[in-house]
Amino acid sequence: MEKKPHFVRREFPPREVSSLSLGLLLAAVLILNALLYLYLNKFYVSSGRAETDPGLCPFGYFKLGAVKNCSPWLSCEAINREVRKLKCVGEGAVKKVFLSEWKENKVVLSQLTNSELKEDFLHGLKMLKALQSKHVVRLLGYCEQQFTILTEYHPLGSLRGLNETLHMPKYKGINTWHRRLMLAIDYVSVIRYLHSSPLGTLVMCDSNDLDKVLSQYLLTSDFHILVNDLDALPLVNRSAGRLVKCGHRELRGEFIAPEQRWPYGEEVPFEDDLMPPYDEKTDIWKIPDVSNFFLGHVEGSDIVRLHLFDIHAACKKEDPAKRPSAQEVLDTYKKVLTLLIREAAMPGTREML
Repeated sequence: MEKKPHFVRREFPPREVSSLSLGLLLAAVLILNALLYLYLNKFYVSSGRAETDPGLCPFGYFKLGAVKNCSPWLSCEAINREVRKLKCVGEGAVKKVFLSEWKENKVVLSQLTNSELKEDFLHGLKMLKALQSKHVVRLLGYCEQQFTILTEYHPLGSLRGLNETLHMPKYKGINTWHRRLMLAIDYVSVIRYLHSSPLGTLVMCDSNDLDKVLSQYLLTSDFHILVNDLDALPLVNRSAGRLVKCGHRELRGEFIAPEQRWPYGEEVPFEDDLMPPYDEKTDIWKIPDVSNFFLGHVEGSDIVRLHLFDIHAACKKEDPAKRPSAQEVLDTYKKVLTLLIREAAMPGTREML
């Protein structure tokens, strides 16, 4: 009888191989999530971005550059004796700004130019002293008698020049959606700080158009944002029934919040006494427009805008009471950053699982 050929078939344990692959994949996901957590934790709490900055000196003191010890704010005598003006670098309605030098450090000297606005100038100084934190430009000294303020110098200047700075060859590598979203997070962090400041709820009134907003903030050399101009920060006190008005003139334009516009139509002439006051939610209305500027038109920025669509729509609600708080906006921005970094770090992971 003819024997049939006998083939031996090797059996592989598909379940074991599949389980091993799945285990390795899950381990990789856990490791990547741990690395992501460490990265984001470093982002939120390092480089002076923590809620309490260990680099800050006690009230009335400062430190500059690589100096480790804190020095007392410079007095009138010290400013007159030790600070040397180099050149005028800006002038506004209230003050003139000079690039200056103090002990081989570049500093900024601001001086009142319009005596009729001295109350605004002194209010700005009061705010600067009281709000010293990681969100606010560093105060180095002042002289009330001479209406002079000395602050830290930041060579990249105001946020007006952000796009020009990021398009410079040396910064090309950080002109990304990621860096730009972090700048937007910095900006909202400043608004959140002002709305819950040690003095109470403060409204950023120097914000009637985008250019004016950008002029109020500085860009640091490590690409963070500091508020620089605090001349117009009225206080909201709901328990005392105190709301605010940004100036005594009629405000116009799409940038300002609806409640900041004259509500009685063109046929009724504007009267400051008839203009209803408002609260800090005017700042929330403006966040989407400012963030849109930060995001720019780099690769990936439209994806970020898509993820921020719902929170930005909430910021633009006509009823101020229905808009989110600055803290809610900030939380959403951070969640979007975390999500997008995770997706960038692990593309296709969801499909593999």
